[in-house]
Amino acid sequence: MAGKQEFVEISRVQGDLHASIVKSHLESEGIPVLLKYESAGRVFGLTVDGLGEVRVLVPQGFAEEAKRIIEPRDEDGGEE
Repeated sequence: MAGKQEFVEISRVQGDLHASIVKSHLESEGIPVLLKYESAGRVFGLTVDGLGEVRVLVPQGFAEEAKRIIEPRDEDGGEE
């Protein structure tokens, strides 16, 4: 299948809420996103020691742009 794109992991976040925020931000920039959940944390609602971890995946061609979009920024927005 020539049209299939490989998805790659760009980040790991804790919990559904954080994952949903990252997903929404990337999708608002036109980047398709898949979330891969750690199952036990999702079932039991736990977010410790890797439980509740969510892997954020995007098509390989969008990986660098997606990383740039979600990278942490300085609060004041300037450089020192």
